[in-house]
Amino acid sequence: MDIREIKLFLNLCDTLQFARTAEQMHVSPSTLSRAMQRLEEEAGTRLFERDNRSVNLTSAGVEFRRFAQDMVNGWDQLISRIDPNQLQLKGRLNLYCSVTAAYSHLPKLLDRFRREHPLVEIVLNTGDAANAVGEVQQNRADIAIAALPEPFPDNLHFSPIETIPLSIIAPQVACRARELLAEETIPWDKLPFIIPEHGPGRRRADAWFKAMGINANIYAKVSGHEAIVSMVALGCGVSITPEVVIQHSPVRDRIALIPSPVAIAPFELGCCCKAKRRNDPLIAAFLDCIDY
Repeated sequence: MDIREIKLFLNLCDTLQFARTAEQMHVSPSTLSRAMQRLEEEAGTRLFERDNRSVNLTSAGVEFRRFAQDMVNGWDQLISRIDPNQLQLKGRLNLYCSVTAAYSHLPKLLDRFRREHPLVEIVLNTGDAANAVGEVQQNRADIAIAALPEPFPDNLHFSPIETIPLSIIAPQVACRARELLAEETIPWDKLPFIIPEHGPGRRRADAWFKAMGINANIYAKVSGHEAIVSMVALGCGVSITPEVVIQHSPVRDRIALIPSPVAIAPFELGCCCKAKRRNDPLIAAFLDCIDY
């Protein structure tokens, strides 16, 4: 099998769009289509179900994707060992992190990595921090900056970067939340809370509500701590948020930190990757740049 066609297949598994994969991989749609047909002929079965509007993996395609990923990983490791002229690492490294992490922690890591490995292409995708582990598990990212989830999956590796405290934040503007916070005894069960939809942040919020012994008044469930901070700044409610997000928010002057009656467990921030890929040359080199 052609390693180039295998890489085209893996990209198509991620995008599920022939046009997008053709653009990203710098081939024509017809070339991509012929390459997938050849793979299906070699595999002896259909790998994709496709029509004019959608592309989806068949059950055989899901199995072939695992084989293809292992093949590409093994190929990259082999080339790095046997190429006597490869004095510097080459290839592509797919990273995923939140917008805040792209400001707060990624620059230091990338600055050092690029100094030592200038020929490596970095592909960065940003999004909700709660999705970071899933991006690695679904092979859409080689490495993700993430808060250590509980429980931590056995098939992943986690390299710690820093401990991140969390705080209760409230709006500075006049609103219902400010009125409740001004009472002699804060009615925590009446405060409108904005919480993450899922992930470590949601679990911290649920644990805090339990420790407080309250049935929380949930105003909204939102994707991404950055969006939550903005909603708090607009007066929509209060939230429990990582302090690093607050520090890097453009609306930080419009929010206030509120002392918590009970302790809030911090996040353990780090880089995660597939455990079986921990020693892949590109991944190992990036993890070696963690020196916090």
